[in-house]
Parts: sequence; C-alpha cells; structure tokens
Amino acid sequence: MKAHTSETQSTITPEKALNFLKDGNQRFVNNLKANRDLLEQVNATREGQWPFAVVLSCIDSRTSAELIFDQGLGDVFSIRIAGNFINQDILGSMEFGCNVAGSKLVVVLGHTKCGALKGGLDAAQIQGMGMDNLNHLINHFDPIINEIIEEGEDRSSKNASLLERLNQQNVKSAIEDIRTQSSTLKNLEDEGKIKIVGANYDVETGVVTWL
Repeated sequence: MKAHTSETQSTITPEKALNFLKDGNQRFVNNLKANRDLLEQVNATREGQWPFAVVLSCIDSRTSAELIFDQGLGDVFSIRIAGNFINQDILGSMEFGCNVAGSKLVVVLGHTKCGALKGGLDAAQIQGMGMDNLNHLINHFDPIINEIIEEGEDRSSKNASLLERLNQQNVKSAIEDIRTQSSTLKNLEDEGKIKIVGANYDVETGVVTWL
C-alpha cells in the first residue's frame, strides 16, 4: 500500500475513513498486515503529509494507533495523552489535522484496564505520593467518576465494573468536549466534512469496538 497523496485524500469521505480503520483493525486481529514498503512511504511523504484521520488515544504502550489499525506512514495523526481526555492544545492539534491538513475523521480511542483511569479512581492514595503533575492529570476524571458512581459503590481500581463504565463515559465526555469547545470541528461535522466517533480497544483481544 502506498502513502496517501493530496489527490487520494480528497476522494476519502468520513465514512470511507472510518472503514479504513475498521478494516485495519480486522487485519491486526487476524495478524494479516497490509503489504507496505515503509521506505517508499518515507520518500513519498518527505514533501508533505495527507492523513485521513486524527486519533486521540492513551499513552498506554499497548495502544499505538498505527499498529492496532494497521496504518502506515502518513496515514493518521496520532495524539496521545494518559487517559485520552481533551484540553485546548489537543483541540488545536485536531483543528490543524482536520481544517488545515484535510483529515476526514476524529477518533477518541479509550481502552480497557486504563492505568490513568485507575489512577483517577485511586486518587486519594496517589495524591500522597507527591507527584503534583500526575495529581493534576488524574483530577480530570473526577467529574465523570462523580457522575457515574453509584451510592455506596467502591471507588477503587479494583472495581472492574466502575473502571469500565468510566472508560466508556470518558470517551463520550471527550467527544462532547470536542463538539462544545471547538466550533471549528463542530461546524466541520455539521457540514458532513468530518465524523467524530468513539471507540474502545480491548487490551486482551486486540479488538476495537466502535461506540
């Protein structure tokens, strides 16, 4: 498979971009990688890049978007932060990817057994470790935890049900934040020029489920 050009990118619809990722994950799960000459892709993209998707995922070492979606050089913008949440800098990166560089799809990708979300559930213990910046990060998840936790429910990373509900809701909240905090991306979506979708990666099976 060759790297995308401005011509091929212009023919990709948001639906086609989504199918590229769905098909890529199927290849990944079945250990059937597309045939790529990566050096040729280096040469083909040295003057520019035309990715078809922007993927926001966690920094977790098991969730590389290029691998789990079986994509090559120049195919996707990959944004990574622990817990795959939204802030202004990430929104700016997404706006660049879609409104400047022409990507047709924004994916918020959560994953099972997320360490950042576990940290959010175990915040009381982590805050005693003296890591100010990590404390700041995991506090992002407090509003979502307070929204979904049931009265009397165990707030800890050992509560697998709560952790997975937090994972799913965190993805949904990130998508809502994109739409409410970026008029650029919201307008592109309303005009049908991009799609904004959520997904969940299972670290045990390699399967991506689309939310």
